[in-house]
Amino acid sequence: MLGFPNDWHEYLPFIVTGLALGGVYGLSGVGMVVLYRTTGVLNLAFGAIGGMGAFIAWSLINDSDWPDWLAYVACVAFGAAVSFAYGMLMGPPLAGRDPLVKSAATLGLALILLGAMSWIWSDKARSMRLLTSQWRYKVLGTQINWTQIIALALGVFVTVATSVFLRRTGLGTAMRALASDREITATLGVPVRRVEAATWLVSGALAGASGLLLSNLVGMDAATLTFLVISSLAATLIARVRSLVVTLVAAMVIGLVSAVITTNFDLAPYRNMTPFVLAAVALLFLARHQQISFARRYQ
Repeated sequence: MLGFPNDWHEYLPFIVTGLALGGVYGLSGVGMVVLYRTTGVLNLAFGAIGGMGAFIAWSLINDSDWPDWLAYVACVAFGAAVSFAYGMLMGPPLAGRDPLVKSAATLGLALILLGAMSWIWSDKARSMRLLTSQWRYKVLGTQINWTQIIALALGVFVTVATSVFLRRTGLGTAMRALASDREITATLGVPVRRVEAATWLVSGALAGASGLLLSNLVGMDAATLTFLVISSLAATLIARVRSLVVTLVAAMVIGLVSAVITTNFDLAPYRNMTPFVLAAVALLFLARHQQISFARRYQ
């Protein structure tokens, strides 16, 4: 196609990048889907939580001389702690509200964290160093590092592990029951508050891990890390905030398309629109498919 490279080998670096980003989007999507299905909250602060954790890890490494691995743990722990604190503080008053109100409330947290990142680290040049980025391999003439491999593998692993967990464990069963009906689940003796607390904690940990990986893959920028949640959000919407596997597949497609588009000089400026366009097309297709199925059923 006009504007795209003619040699397929030129696409390989972008495909590798797209798969790595797709893995992180999938990782974030799993955290968002599980949290929404359990609490009814679509956490729009997911990216900001991970971004703030990444900035803290960068400061611990460069300003406080912490061991790299300990700073990485601090990033994940920060995400878990902030998410848990928000869930415990805001969860009860918002429990009976509409899901749209619950989700909109997380925008306040996102703006607070974005403002803090811009204020504290605005005058410092930053580049997140991950030890895994130093280990490189050459495949078909393309450099691949372990950060990219881990990003993809972690997205797949967390998706599969979470699916198994929700189906095979007591806590997972409680989460699925809570997603169906909170009041009935509570009357059956399920500790609703405990289940919600565990969900917020795990979701926050996934946000921290996602922010850490993205800070290396796309760079240390507060706004970029905060609003990359849009790609994960698009993947969850394509999956109707239900299927973890569909969320992962959608995230991989979004990552790949976004990366490959950059090879075209005409389309590259519009790559940030990729999540919106793919989500709109997918939702329109699904809506059309449902209408056709409904019409055939009653013919």
